[in-house]
Amino acid sequence: MFFRQPFFIAMDNVTNNSVSSPNQDKMREEFEKYSETRHHIVNDLKLRVESIVVSLNSNPVVSGRNKSFSSYFYKYLRFLKNGVDDPQITDLMGVRIICPFIEDLGEAEELIRKNFDIVEEERKGHYTFKEFGYESTHILISIPKEIIEKHGNPGIEIAEIQIRTILQDAWAEVEHELVYKAEFSPFDEPMKRKLAAVNASLSLADIIFQEIRTYQRKYSRELEKRRGSFYQKIEESTDDLLFSEEADKKSAIPVFDAGREAASGDKVSIDDLLIFALTAHNQNRFNDAISQYSKILALNPRRDICATIYKHRGMANFACSRYDEAIEDFNHALELDEKSYKAAYYRGVVRSVLKQYLAAIDDYTLSLSINPYQSFCLFRRGQAFYHIGDYPQGLSDCENSLALEPNNKSVAKFRDLLHEKLRM
Repeated sequence: MFFRQPFFIAMDNVTNNSVSSPNQDKMREEFEKYSETRHHIVNDLKLRVESIVVSLNSNPVVSGRNKSFSSYFYKYLRFLKNGVDDPQITDLMGVRIICPFIEDLGEAEELIRKNFDIVEEERKGHYTFKEFGYESTHILISIPKEIIEKHGNPGIEIAEIQIRTILQDAWAEVEHELVYKAEFSPFDEPMKRKLAAVNASLSLADIIFQEIRTYQRKYSRELEKRRGSFYQKIEESTDDLLFSEEADKKSAIPVFDAGREAASGDKVSIDDLLIFALTAHNQNRFNDAISQYSKILALNPRRDICATIYKHRGMANFACSRYDEAIEDFNHALELDEKSYKAAYYRGVVRSVLKQYLAAIDDYTLSLSINPYQSFCLFRRGQAFYHIGDYPQGLSDCENSLALEPNNKSVAKFRDLLHEKLRM
């Protein structure tokens, strides 16, 4: 249901055939009567929408706008020209939600549906390959009663919420200037194709950005799982050495299913191989992961990529208790990237497991010289100092570790152990 606007009725008879024309001065007077009220209402709507979409991880940008009289009057005349006898302009007040990625649009729409009374929804952007236009979701909402009661009658009880991606919004702004406002409709096919190609390129870019985002999320998820299993191995290996005299420095090499590798005949990218490797790594199929990492290295990628892959493969070798191979991989990673503080730290961990404590201390010190804000690296170096009998230095590292991570129970337990040693 649409609500009649009082300033639509300012018409004068101009012919004997009772054909009426809008009186611009009278319409402007009616339009401006509610202008300030609409301004305040849009501000409140913008704030409300911002509070609603703040739950989205993508941090969409929200803006508000009031239609100017010239834009309103032009649109009104265009409706009359197209045969609409009593035009209803429903976008005098608008709020726009600009999202980074396509996937955010549906989430934003759902939030709007849950928090406002919906009057109408319209999806723009269905065009043939020769046409051009912008994609956008337009949702008409009833202005909440409490907002109208707060600011007064705005002359209309409907507002529009537009939801777009950044690129959709960019095209909409350009298209509005080039085509809509200028009433430009190119006659020649080359110009039509150029405009269509620009729009198609932006749409394709949106799709590609979404694909990258999806891949990035999957990569991050697999990487986090891999880190978790690696750190668990570190805890089991180093803490057993610290708190148990009977700990064996090596565990049995697991047996894994090697039948789930990527098919050798498939054409896959380095990114695909990395996902395969990380997935295998996270499923504790370390031999499969090592095989995939090796395939990536065989493709001779960029130097920085090689450094990263060597670091990953070193972690997989460590998980298999292949300590010499792990050290060799971390050596390669540091040769290719001298700022890889994690490779230095991981190499120190392996050397600690092998009870090569002096070499481990050198590695931890190298890592901390690159990035001094590593609680666990300080903790592990403190452990290495403990094993060579340098309890004061171990306690110093322990205290510095706790300064960075005060709630770490393992470090607190280690500190208690050091205090006992120093009291003896």
